[in-house]
Amino acid sequence: MSAWITKSAAELADALAAGEVTSVELTQAHLDRIAAVDGQVHAFLHVDAEGALAAAAASDARRAAGSPASVLDGVPIAVKDVLATRGLPTTCGSKILEGWIPPYDATVVARLKDAGLPILGKTNMDEFAMGSSTEHSAYGPTHNPWDLDRIPGGSGGGSAAALAAFEAPLALGTDTGGSIRQPGAVTGTVGVKPTYGGVSRYGLVAMANSLDQVGPVTRTVLDSALLHEAIGGHDPRDSTSIDQPLPALVEAARLGAAGDLSGLKVGVITELSGEGYQAGVLARFQESLDLLVAAGAEVVEVSCPHFVHALATYYLIMPCEASSNLAKFDAMRYGLRVLPEGVESPSAEDVMRASRDAGFGDEVKRRIILGTYALSSGYYDAYYGTAQRVRTLISGDFAAAFEQVDVLVSPTAPTTAFKLGEKLDDPLAMYLNDLATIPANLAGVPGISLPAGLAEEDGLPVGFQILAPALADDRLYRVGAALEAALERQWGGPLLAQAPALAPALAPAPGHATTEENR
Repeated sequence: MSAWITKSAAELADALAAGEVTSVELTQAHLDRIAAVDGQVHAFLHVDAEGALAAAAASDARRAAGSPASVLDGVPIAVKDVLATRGLPTTCGSKILEGWIPPYDATVVARLKDAGLPILGKTNMDEFAMGSSTEHSAYGPTHNPWDLDRIPGGSGGGSAAALAAFEAPLALGTDTGGSIRQPGAVTGTVGVKPTYGGVSRYGLVAMANSLDQVGPVTRTVLDSALLHEAIGGHDPRDSTSIDQPLPALVEAARLGAAGDLSGLKVGVITELSGEGYQAGVLARFQESLDLLVAAGAEVVEVSCPHFVHALATYYLIMPCEASSNLAKFDAMRYGLRVLPEGVESPSAEDVMRASRDAGFGDEVKRRIILGTYALSSGYYDAYYGTAQRVRTLISGDFAAAFEQVDVLVSPTAPTTAFKLGEKLDDPLAMYLNDLATIPANLAGVPGISLPAGLAEEDGLPVGFQILAPALADDRLYRVGAALEAALERQWGGPLLAQAPALAPALAPAPGHATTEENR
């Protein structure tokens, strides 16, 4: 295994700038790692070795000429398969889009290319981002590198698993109800949901327009800040994009790493801890709080009483928007087309019905049915309308809380990673994994999850969530970097490097070599 693949993106960027390594070498090292271990992890749906190496060669030429495109020029990245990539398949983890190749790039993908980051490929996900475990992909589940029998979170488990397995130093994900942060928590990686509208959604295949947000998936807080600055900012093609500059995110992360949080007020959300949370999760959460206090922060309890209704609210609003968005997959314009059996001259409705039945999985069908029912005549106000009013109350809880404190904190997920198949037959149990992450999406505020250690019960990663007011994303990075630095001093290094549980899960598959010297 090449030592380069274990480095952070910031370290790789420094090495590229110093001429210690080339982008082609870095990109090839990660492609070798993917070839060696992704048969076990299944983080990727499509690997673009040729395109990545060509982009890496172009990056090396720019650096040789003394004109790198950005700080991250030449650092490879993986992209969740819900983001349109020109010339590469974009399936959203669904059979209904199998083989679809977009003729355009999502804005965030275009910004990655402009910044010179070679795209390694597209990562696995729950179909149309509907799920909390990446078991609902039409192309098979992704496995958690900490324990291959467990889920990597969802819907963006592929991006998080790629980072935890050292198959990529950076990745993009999307977060509708926790799909960046919850996978980060259970894989020991860092995941950020930016302020809604702070990163363009143009080219993101929408599940729920008012909730979806693109964000970074990384191994360190600083790496997230670097990637966030590369993809963020106003986009006139996105009507929800905020027309103002991003805060100084990298500066905030570097400031936080110094470890001084004097004067900062941290609010512990009463409703997002206690009953239903795994004991090891709560123990790591309390240890992290103690470290924040040691760094100078003041910790107080804050009540957000309407958060108890967040899960129900989300699972009305999201299916309603999803059922509307997925209506366009009608087998008439693109994607899968299935002719119904036994019908001599099928109508457009017959073809549409057969195609949607064959192309959509059970979880997608469940949410389409739920959303269509809630939007139907006679039920719209009782369900969707009421949910939107409760959403306003949840936003009010955030506003009141942020009048008292600078940031809010909670465990990211109530438990560590559960076993594959354990909750597939119990959708309600699956939905509870997003209990702590959903409120941020309903209110549009930013959030970050970073590793807080391992639970005693199973030795698996636990996540610590930090939430900030809208447009105050820099607070996430300041507090997150301070906590990360304190935790790594306590552990003696990054969690991924310290955990013995990784060794058997990441052993190269028989017959594969990861570096030239191992061949």
